Amino acid sequence: MAGFVNILKLCVGADSVEDLIDWQKVHAHSWPKDCALHITRMWPKREIEVLAGGSLFWVFRGVILARQRIVGLKRIDGTDGIQRCAFVLDAEVIRTEAVTRRPFQGWRYLDPAESPRDLSKGRALEDALPPSLVLAFSEIGLR
Repeated sequence: MAGFVNILKLCVGADSVEDLIDWQKVHAHSWPKDCALHITRMWPKREIEVLAGGSLFWVFRGVILARQRIVGLKRIDGTDGIQRCAFVLDAEVIRTEAVTRRPFQGWRYLDPAESPRDLSKGRALEDALPPSLVLAFSEIGLR
């Protein structure tokens, strides 16, 4: 069996993990129970690997801070007639170590070996470092 692969995505419109959680709570009534949906234009070519245990890692202002397990993929027809891909995510948002990422468009595959580790439950309650400080640490080789 092939391993799994993660997805890396910019969290556009949210400045923090709390913003993402709040936005998902507001929209939860329109999604399957205990799930969140994130709709994107492209369907992953590595679908089998994504569904074999992958997560969607969220980038906030240039810093990876959280992830959600991908539990499915669903085809969605847009009002413009264009077919899109909905990442069906577990509703739980898991905070991760802060790791900087350069800007990019769309989403990218993220190898599990390069994915940040989850924070322990106690550390998940801590405030994240400001993105500028995380970036400064990363420039000198600290994670």
